[in-house]
Amino acid sequence: MNWAGWIERFGEPTVLAVCGLLVGLGFGFFAQRSRFCLRAAVIEFWHGKFGDKLAVWLLAFGAAVAGVQLLIVTGALDVSTARQLSAQGSVSGALIGGVIFGAGMVMTRGCASRLLVLSANGNLRALLSGLVFAVAAQASLGGVLAPLRLAISGWWVVDGGPSRSLLAQVGVGPWDGLVFAAVWLITALFFAYHSGWAFWKWAGGLGTGLMVALAWWLTYAVMSNSFEPVQIQGMTFSGPSSDWLMRVLAEPGGPWDFGLGLMPGVFLGSLAGALVGGDWKLEGFGGTYTMPRYIIGAIFMGFGSMLAGGCAVGAGMTGGAIFAVTAWLTLGGMWVGGGVADLLLDRPRKQRPDTASASASAAAP
Repeated sequence: MNWAGWIERFGEPTVLAVCGLLVGLGFGFFAQRSRFCLRAAVIEFWHGKFGDKLAVWLLAFGAAVAGVQLLIVTGALDVSTARQLSAQGSVSGALIGGVIFGAGMVMTRGCASRLLVLSANGNLRALLSGLVFAVAAQASLGGVLAPLRLAISGWWVVDGGPSRSLLAQVGVGPWDGLVFAAVWLITALFFAYHSGWAFWKWAGGLGTGLMVALAWWLTYAVMSNSFEPVQIQGMTFSGPSSDWLMRVLAEPGGPWDFGLGLMPGVFLGSLAGALVGGDWKLEGFGGTYTMPRYIIGAIFMGFGSMLAGGCAVGAGMTGGAIFAVTAWLTLGGMWVGGGVADLLLDRPRKQRPDTASASASAAAP
């Protein structure tokens, strides 16, 4: 592909935005068709079940890590300058932010990416939660919640470089990371095979993860062929959500980038998936899950994602795929926070006779 020609003709911002749009289309479609959802996977795990939702997440995560590590060992990708590895990070922010985000995603019944996917399917609860998430993320980045975020982040920091690489910390290299990813992926495929999935479960789970790898590769390709400084970046939803909010509320202007193209791409890809599968329908608030719960959960997710340095996809999968220490700590915090929130908020409700019907669908995204 003639990257230099495209960049010279259209400019780096436009090329990055188009790359984000294309990745978003694929991610939105595959995530919608496979029902990819970290929150549902976490609940199945803590309930001692190995069901479809947990298997889909494991398959997508395995595909993301394997895809990225394969690109690295073949020389097609260099992530050494990615902010998750090169910049100073916060261990305290990763752990605490991950726990807060995990609790929030259980309260809103979906992480940031899942809310965007569900919004395109006509889910008004997800749409409202997504808007509140964007406001909370912006408030945490440079608004009223920023001082608290900075204070917690400063409790335990780690320098960029080898200190932020999990592979470097355990004394192994990219080939070892690829072997680990291959074992993970093969294990996930084994469980998926024995689950008797239909085509879209397989294709959707693998495709969702491979979009994470594609995002890294495309931004690296633009960076490598650009005469202007371009930061390599992966897929995330917290920063782009905040950026889109300010672009809508403030005067239009400023260059486009990968994240700004990603968001509408995910929405359109999910909408296409919903129309193909006949899943589109308007849904509002109802049942035992109230509007205050969704709003509080969305605030938790917005603050937690900015504190941790990313959302379930941005920190968990994108950062996890390059073995960033803080990303894996964030991911662990999300699993813990989600399990605690489910234990305190949802399990007592399931034990009541009048909520038996709600318990049957509690794990559904």
